[in-house]
Amino acid sequence: MKIAVYSGSFNPMHIGHIAVVRYLLEHGDFDMVYMIVSPQNPFKDSSLRDNAAARYSAAVETVKRQGLEKKVLVDDIELRRSEEELCASRAQGRNPQPSYTIDTMDALQKREPGNEFTLVVGGDNLESMLKWKEGERLLCQYGIAVYPREGYDIAAEAEKLVSKPDATCGKTFRIKLLCDAPLVTVSSTQIRNMIAEGLDATPLLA
Repeated sequence: MKIAVYSGSFNPMHIGHIAVVRYLLEHGDFDMVYMIVSPQNPFKDSSLRDNAAARYSAAVETVKRQGLEKKVLVDDIELRRSEEELCASRAQGRNPQPSYTIDTMDALQKREPGNEFTLVVGGDNLESMLKWKEGERLLCQYGIAVYPREGYDIAAEAEKLVSKPDATCGKTFRIKLLCDAPLVTVSSTQIRNMIAEGLDATPLLA
């Protein structure tokens, strides 16, 4: 199966997340979407680690409420790996190692060798993709599906990536542009700020 890997803190999940998921399923040529609930560096912000289970459960309930549970898997693979690393680092008296996207993709491929995984990213990430850990291998081996972000020309940014020398993996970067995907202007940060200010954010929640 072709799997779109959509990672985020989903804190909270909102209508923009669901719009992206529906587009991936209806127009992205993917059989399923794996929503990877991310710890978002819980080593620096313990509150994110503490509410990880709640964020995961809320995401599962949202997917069910939207009737997407047959096509969308809410996956806690990063949360479990983060917790395992935190426990191991404490036991060994060392600083915990961060979790990188390439590690998650490798773990998914190892777990499900028969599936083809593609990472979903926003257009604002294109410029920095080669700075990610093993960014070239990520682009070659797994590839990315890019949804638009306000203020970013994803076609132009993708062209810049493609034109760069590809010496490490020796293959073409796999970049799928979702140019017709809905532009997501709402953010989880915006919703959290609204709630903190006593404003009604219900229309933005999924």
